[in-house]
Amino acid sequence: MTRTATARTVTDVLQPRNVLLIGMLGIGLAAAGDWTGIPWGLLGALCAGIIPAAYIEWERKRGTWGDRHVVDRTKRAPIFFVILASIGLGSLAMVLGHAPTGILVAMLALWAMTVGLLAVNAVWKISVDSAVASAVVAMLAAVHSPWWIAAYGLVIAVCWSRVALTYHTIAQTVAGASLGAATAAAFVVL
Repeated sequence: MTRTATARTVTDVLQPRNVLLIGMLGIGLAAAGDWTGIPWGLLGALCAGIIPAAYIEWERKRGTWGDRHVVDRTKRAPIFFVILASIGLGSLAMVLGHAPTGILVAMLALWAMTVGLLAVNAVWKISVDSAVASAVVAMLAAVHSPWWIAAYGLVIAVCWSRVALTYHTIAQTVAGASLGAATAAAFVVL
């Protein structure tokens, strides 16, 4: 497999919607302490990852963007607003449904991270893929076990793939991963 093909596989497998699906299920499970957290995790994954990915795909099919990567920084703002609305509505449903506090805090941390991504993106392109991967790994480490920090190897793989595919610079992926880690730090404090 060539370097580009490997990078494409890594970036496709570890894209935000997939990372959020697995991560939010794990966070929901930990937040509830039993299997009742799985539906809350699914709601979190739906709102934070699947709905935004569906919106990107819909716009891609309409010809707005070439692919899911939306490499033109100036065209990314609508995506961030969809993510903010989706996470906000999901969080409201969680509050009304009396979701476990941990999953709600994770949603609010992802909402805050998205605000940060939007603010940075207004002046400089930042890696959303790296931010999401970093935030999810750190939050899983906080709620399950510090051994999850070992999964930062996957975050490094995401960063490498984004650079190898020339979607981002090293600085943009490091900034994204750092913002994700800062989001998780806020999650741990709360």
